[in-house]
Amino acid sequence: MPSSRKPMRYGHTEGHTDVCFDDTGSCIVTCGSDGDVRIWENLDDDDPKSINVGEKAYSCALKNGRLITAVSNNTVQIHTFPEGAPDGILTRFTMNANHVVFNSDGTKVAAGSSDFMVKVVEVTDSSKQKTFRGHDAPVLSLSFDPRDVYLASASCDGSVRVWKMAEQTCTTSWPLLQKCNDVINAKSICRLGWQPGSGKLLAIPVDKVVKLYRRETWDSKFDLSDTFITQPLNVVAWSPCGQYLAAGSVDGSMVVWNVETQECIERMKHEKNYSICGLAWHPKFKQIAYTDTEGNLGLLENIGDGKKPNDKGAGTVTKDYNDLFDGEDDDYLNGDMVEPQSSPKSGTNEDDGDDDDLMPTSGHPRRAIIDDDDNSLDIGMIKASSNLLEKDNDDEDGDQTGGFPALPPSSTQQPFYDGPMPTPKQKPFQSGSTPAHLMHRFMVWNSIGIIRCYNDEQDNAIDVEFHDTSIHHATHLPNSLNHTMADLSAEAILLACESTEELASKLHCIHFSSWDANKEWTVDMPKDEDIEAICLGQGWAACATSALLVRVFTVGGVQREIFSLPGPVVSMAGHGEQLMIIYHRGTGFGGDQCLGVQLMELGKKKKQILHGDPLSLTKKSYLIWVGFSAEGTPCYVDSEGIVRMLNRGLGNTWIPVCNTRDHCKGKSDHYWVVGIHENPQQLRCIPCKGSQFPPTLPRPAVAILSFKLPYCQVTTEKGQMEEQYWRSVVFHNHVDYLSKNGYELDENARSQSVKEQQELLMKLFALSCKLEREFRCVELADLMTQNVVNLAIKYASRSRRLNLAQRLSEMAVEKASELATAPEDEEEEEDFRKHLNAGYSNSATEWSRLPVRNVQHLEMEDAEETDAYEEAEETPEVPKQRLNPFSKVVTSAEVTTLTSAVIAPSSQGRVNPFKVSSNKKDPVVPSANVLDTMSKYSKKTSLSSSRAMNKQNPPVIKPLIPKPKSKQASAASFFQARTPNFSEKAVEGNEEKAGNESNEVKVAAQENTENKRPKTGFQMWLEENRANILTDNPDLNEAEVIKEGMSRFRLLSAEERMVWTEKAKGGAVNDLTEDKKRKRPTADEVKKNQEQKSEDSNLSKKPKPLEQSTNVRLSAFAFKQS
Repeated sequence: MPSSRKPMRYGHTEGHTDVCFDDTGSCIVTCGSDGDVRIWENLDDDDPKSINVGEKAYSCALKNGRLITAVSNNTVQIHTFPEGAPDGILTRFTMNANHVVFNSDGTKVAAGSSDFMVKVVEVTDSSKQKTFRGHDAPVLSLSFDPRDVYLASASCDGSVRVWKMAEQTCTTSWPLLQKCNDVINAKSICRLGWQPGSGKLLAIPVDKVVKLYRRETWDSKFDLSDTFITQPLNVVAWSPCGQYLAAGSVDGSMVVWNVETQECIERMKHEKNYSICGLAWHPKFKQIAYTDTEGNLGLLENIGDGKKPNDKGAGTVTKDYNDLFDGEDDDYLNGDMVEPQSSPKSGTNEDDGDDDDLMPTSGHPRRAIIDDDDNSLDIGMIKASSNLLEKDNDDEDGDQTGGFPALPPSSTQQPFYDGPMPTPKQKPFQSGSTPAHLMHRFMVWNSIGIIRCYNDEQDNAIDVEFHDTSIHHATHLPNSLNHTMADLSAEAILLACESTEELASKLHCIHFSSWDANKEWTVDMPKDEDIEAICLGQGWAACATSALLVRVFTVGGVQREIFSLPGPVVSMAGHGEQLMIIYHRGTGFGGDQCLGVQLMELGKKKKQILHGDPLSLTKKSYLIWVGFSAEGTPCYVDSEGIVRMLNRGLGNTWIPVCNTRDHCKGKSDHYWVVGIHENPQQLRCIPCKGSQFPPTLPRPAVAILSFKLPYCQVTTEKGQMEEQYWRSVVFHNHVDYLSKNGYELDENARSQSVKEQQELLMKLFALSCKLEREFRCVELADLMTQNVVNLAIKYASRSRRLNLAQRLSEMAVEKASELATAPEDEEEEEDFRKHLNAGYSNSATEWSRLPVRNVQHLEMEDAEETDAYEEAEETPEVPKQRLNPFSKVVTSAEVTTLTSAVIAPSSQGRVNPFKVSSNKKDPVVPSANVLDTMSKYSKKTSLSSSRAMNKQNPPVIKPLIPKPKSKQASAASFFQARTPNFSEKAVEGNEEKAGNESNEVKVAAQENTENKRPKTGFQMWLEENRANILTDNPDLNEAEVIKEGMSRFRLLSAEERMVWTEKAKGGAVNDLTEDKKRKRPTADEVKKNQEQKSEDSNLSKKPKPLEQSTNVRLSAFAFKQS
């Protein structure tokens, strides 16, 4: 063959070497692993100019006097050409870029990096960048569409993708290459190329052939191959005219084809069989410069001269004729092969088959029009509708010289769509895992431990390591089934694998905490159902499958509930009884994901908390972590680094609590979240320098970030304290949630948090006082607890703000009367009754009758009725009803011993909020003391357990001796509602005191034996009316008589009941009580006005147990007096 090859030149040290020509072809430019760029005037140039650009140069590109290089410090740099003066950094990645390339006019540069990113940057203004995310492994090579519409990229994840640059969306993706985890392990660097000029064809080297894909339809037009090629091809390069295509292989073979005729016109072998890694055509002559992986440069000249096509004229005619049809018709013909963007695996196999039928070797797909019937045309039109616009533009670019009409649009043709493009849906993932294609990866890293997977030549295995080895020792498991998902809890290890041709998808559980000998179980999924996400909770495991099902199992392997998901799962998390599932609610647009979240409780009472609410993500971001805090609050993190947490205190809304990007030093640094703690407030994560996730070795160190709510003006003192206050509130919501669900809690932490919140409010109050914002002061006081309001009153009067002090004291009175009447947590109770009555007969049960009591707004009498219950031996039933909704563990036996403990506080529990102690020695506690005492809480009392537990602890009532003051203070101050620390005005003091003492008598009475107890109004009424009840209902037993009596007694007017109460109390207690009785109705009226909306006046859960110490002291005092 007449083409000649010059002897090769040593250009760079061993390693990957890249080559290009300058715009005019006057010199050859190479770069290599020595970090130098060399400018050769010709191959015989003995002293090429050298520019050092870094430690290693991976790729270079040259246009319009600008030299772009991808360097080992993870940057893409610009140098002037030919001077070689540095001209700034164009862009940075978190790992090195592997390929850089200019677009046809030299205005943009594309770079693909080992951190899976592709960026397109404008050369003149590097701030204008577009990032293309979607590859799951390092990017090997890129190629710009000559028309600047598309960008093609090849990656180690095995895919070649075509991106639409304007929308930053992936138009199509072909799984063509062999998967690997890094560029050095890739069989081929797959340098692909678009046909210059029209951009009609995209050439991709796949193994030993070059596949040519057609623009717009993205179907495989034909393959170029040759027997001379025995090893995979590494690079392809188009001649500037677009007629010839050169390819170089890993064993040094080079081949040139005439693309139109598909015949091979050159074959050449590298003199040392080194792998060809760079090819460049001369812009004017038929020359190709090439480089190998050992740093050498070579040149081929006079390419194809022997077979130069002499029918140049005819050639152009056919080309134009081809172009008439290529743009439009081939789309119509093969449209049915166009896959919708959601399925990345387009059917390459069918494509090849079909194309072979359609295409004669000349490459004119003419007879296909006759073969295809109308239907396929329509399907193609419909499926390719999103590409129609670009096809239309094809014709405008002047390819169509003759006015040859395109095919008439078929009847079903869709109108052109020019709206926002759908975002590709995020794939399912396990939180705390790193990408599955890595040889060594984390399968999960959570608060229990770490599961690593090794999949290399020696070993396919899983290592499990526990942070706390007392849970279990570290374990090494074989991974013969190729498990790709894992979760870890303190009870079990859960693994799952996808299905293969032979095997079904399996869920495998190693229940290491089981007390029997068989600790493992496996479940096979039904055929064609793949597990996509798994999680573990306390006593259960769950998996979400491709059939849009969630399957729940016990940790021992019993199948439990199954339910359907509204969309494909994204991720799942479990904690205790809670299961959180994130799934695709629909298709997002403009780069946004459209996710929904379900939160369920799988305990004894199964319920759904979040019913598929939309999940809020930052714009154009996706979900990267979902889980629970150590205390059981749902949280998630998006790709912009925003951590959000469920705010149970505001109707289950999501609040952003941290932005990890604020803590990152560089743009390419990330924090990889592994756990969240609310007390102490810690976000545990792994800093990843220059990447999005950590490597398994060396073992990553965990960093702790603090939380910060995005409040405004946090640099000012006011903003800072507001942020701290609300953060404290949000991060202590879990306390109420857990205690409601029967968990034990540390009361110290609890009182500490309230103390901290009240201190912040007091500081804000003082600040607002200084700024003379008195209205704001009142607003702040509204958030304070009773004793802190008194402190605020004191502060206001000391700073001579008497109007403010007056308003605050009015508020204090209001708060006091609210406390005296307000039922806490009405919502829960209401909810519980609603469910209770939902499907059952509305017989006169304790619960169904409660609302009546509500309407009557009675409270004193309730206490008496309860006494009657106790006397009538009905004790077990009442408390059981009361405790049931909050306590998981009350048994009737315990309840009987408990009655007085429970009933005393719950029935008379409205304590005087202003009173320090019953003998009223120090009316106002010194201001410092209030907050100080909050923390001095001794653990001797049995108050540290949950409220439910408290109710069961008989020792609470034991002593009649006054308790140490600090306990009373903290018990009171912790529940902001009850704070008997201050007395404010004499009148209120007297009234409340009187109230208390009547209550005290009752407590004392209850704590003593039945025979000492004075009769209640209800008992006296019952004695007189028993006969009437029995005549109406002769078959009632004693308990039922009392029940019936109670319901009738409640129907009496307040005044009538008051009369009976007065009778009963006759001379039993001192005059103060009588005083209280007379004042009582006013309190009732207040209550009526204020508590219209409340659901239950007696069933408060929170403060009861905490008051017992106070109540016991008061009762002791009252008892002595009586």
